[in-house]
Amino acid sequence: MNPSHIEHIGIAVKNLDESIKYYEDVLGLECYNIEDVKDQKVKTAFFKVGDTKIELLESTDPEGPIGKFIEKKGEGIHHIAFAVDNIEEKLKHAEEKGVRLVDSSPRKGAEGLDIAFLHPKSTFGVLTELCENKNK
Repeated sequence: MNPSHIEHIGIAVKNLDESIKYYEDVLGLECYNIEDVKDQKVKTAFFKVGDTKIELLESTDPEGPIGKFIEKKGEGIHHIAFAVDNIEEKLKHAEEKGVRLVDSSPRKGAEGLDIAFLHPKSTFGVLTELCENKNK
């Protein structure tokens, strides 16, 4: 698959404003983007650490994926995302290798990226996201 880098680490939080304060005031990072991703029922905030981003995820609906995650597991790391080229090919490759897909084709995610998830039951318990920036 050969990802080029870790695109971001997604962290589920109950309160985006309180979480942003921690990342800014304690860690000294700067929130550079807040975005409401309506179809995923989530509000996101992004920070850069070198070439990697931290994505905070607050549920906008308790029945959305982040709401359900927090209800079941509490706040914490939700997923790791890898930057790839030709995401469609990478999904096909993963499926051919026996990996269960959450998304059989890419969809639009935060920051305009094409995204798709691999099921954690096939990735040793880690929800894995593939991201492609087709605007670069």
